[in-house]
Amino acid sequence: MSDSLKNFNNDNFDSDVLKSEKTVLVDFWAEWCGPCKMLTPVIDEIASENENKYLIGKVNVDECPDIAAKYGIRSIPCLLYFKNGKVEKQTVGVITKSEIQSTLESI
Repeated sequence: MSDSLKNFNNDNFDSDVLKSEKTVLVDFWAEWCGPCKMLTPVIDEIASENENKYLIGKVNVDECPDIAAKYGIRSIPCLLYFKNGKVEKQTVGVITKSEIQSTLESI
């Protein structure tokens, strides 16, 4: 995991995600999830390339089930795109780097 990629959890989710002035991409994942592992290097790369533009991080659904439940996460990997504390878009499953980048730019 790159230094640019944040680890969101119960302690920092509100302050880091909901109160962020930047657009935030949150990757909901779990250690046992094969597709999540496929998406991780893509998310890592986007975080490194856009460190000053967006805030990008991950929420482990096994460690933070309350956050996952609050946003109705039923399938992973699930990407939520936040702007001004609100979910602007959600995608489920493995998607391409260009799709993620395009979504971030459109928000």
